[in-house]
Amino acid sequence: MIRKTDKARGRLALLSLLVLLLAGTAAAQAPAPVEKQVATADEYLATLVRDRQFAGAALVARDGKVVMSKGYGMADLENGVPNGPRTKFRLGSITKQFTATAIMMLQERGKLSTQDPICKYVGDCPEAWRGVTVRHLLTHTSGIPSYTSLPDFVKTMSQPAKLEELIGRFKNRPLEFQPGEKFSYNNSGYVLLGLIIEKVSGQEYESFLRQNIFEPLKMASTGYDHTGEVLKDRASGYILSGEIIENAPYLDMSLPHAAGALYSTVEDLYVWDQALYSEKLLSKKSFDEMLTPFKSNYGYGWGVNDQYGLRRISHGGGINGFSTFIARYPEEKATIIVLSNYEHANSGFISDRLERVFLADRMKLPVPVKVDPAVLKKYAGRYEADPNALQNFILDVDFEKDQLWLTPSHESRRKLIARSDTEFLDEFLSDSRITFTKDASGNVAGMSVRTGGLDLAARRLELPRASLAGNASFRLSGYPNARVVTIAGSFNNWNQSQYLFAKEGDEWVARLNLAPGKHTYKFIVDGIWILDPANRAVEADERGNRNSVIVVK
Repeated sequence: MIRKTDKARGRLALLSLLVLLLAGTAAAQAPAPVEKQVATADEYLATLVRDRQFAGAALVARDGKVVMSKGYGMADLENGVPNGPRTKFRLGSITKQFTATAIMMLQERGKLSTQDPICKYVGDCPEAWRGVTVRHLLTHTSGIPSYTSLPDFVKTMSQPAKLEELIGRFKNRPLEFQPGEKFSYNNSGYVLLGLIIEKVSGQEYESFLRQNIFEPLKMASTGYDHTGEVLKDRASGYILSGEIIENAPYLDMSLPHAAGALYSTVEDLYVWDQALYSEKLLSKKSFDEMLTPFKSNYGYGWGVNDQYGLRRISHGGGINGFSTFIARYPEEKATIIVLSNYEHANSGFISDRLERVFLADRMKLPVPVKVDPAVLKKYAGRYEADPNALQNFILDVDFEKDQLWLTPSHESRRKLIARSDTEFLDEFLSDSRITFTKDASGNVAGMSVRTGGLDLAARRLELPRASLAGNASFRLSGYPNARVVTIAGSFNNWNQSQYLFAKEGDEWVARLNLAPGKHTYKFIVDGIWILDPANRAVEADERGNRNSVIVVK
């Protein structure tokens, strides 16, 4: 959940000790002492805080025991209130696992079946929805358009809506595909599940969760977030605007509903995690059904995958001002929970880093194949994803010290582990396969990326020479270690590989020939989109993305 923006995920600092932990070996590594693991994780998160890439709380448990639970940065910047393990954060889509659990509880009570057609519960049900089942909603395979992707969502996100009114926003839109045909992440489906819970139980969604989940588990710091409610220890949500931290845009909390409206703490979510090992809420049979992937490694409100020999059950969340992630490793009785009140924080990536710190000895990392550095060097460059699959998505490949590194747009840099001369895998995604392709002349022409059952083709781009002649000058201070700095805007259809900056002293500089009039733009630094920090003129576009503005006379 819930904003559709061009989130700049930030440049996550890579600590040398972490890099050592990531070295591939065929067998699991010997475990580091817990104190050393905690110190490593603490240093990593503290570095992110200093770089304004994280503020929040993190909890790590292993072998059924909490080994780390701590807050970082500020819950309230204006009043100097620090984050802690009991700070309350909006969860975004982590809400979905609670919604799915409520549906399964009602199924166990004989009130509904996941095989039921949703028209059994939706009044004035559209004809197009006749083939949609409750299970399709749970697994994001309904084909119903997601209301958070509609063009007017950002313009209306501050306006309250009753549940039926909210559903009315997407009720009469055509299906995007036939039910069950494919996976497409969908907030509309979980709002409809909230409606079904209310219809079947006779209670409001939040009342049902409170009485059937939160109160029995004594999760006193978890609930449905209402903006007007005075809620002790609630974190404020922030965004990164250029180099400035700002308050996140207002979102009326009637809109996320069962798709993303809950708040909680890392401590309460650990209580939730521990309850899932028992049958306090659901039978093992029902929980197993929830964790059976249908498409794209997704069950009911949970993603399920293998992480280098570890079975991981996880889900992330993103909502105005917040980024969250929870990962469970049942066989290891391990849990990682990351809650951030920075929308731009990459909580999922942070969780992956913590996974490598605390669970490295349980993981089976592959032995990299030795590849001639001259071969690896030829793969370095910029690649553009097929725009029919992902628009304006770049993958940068760097060659350093006989090693390839991959930086996808809006994401952090990660090591590529060689499996052959042409095939590699992402160090953080054990099911990934990155294969470089060549043209008839033997030159590197592109790459194919396969992960989570998804296939993505990308063609190699040749970067232009630096743009240093024109009537409009753009300067960016800082970023001394940046590799590629570009600019994109309304003047070139947001093509991030057309204009290249050059280094002049301590600044990155580009000069463009622009037609008279107003233009909106952003800088892209190693794949991360940022506002022009030297330009206070900013406006939002129709999708809610904030862009810098320049007027050429």
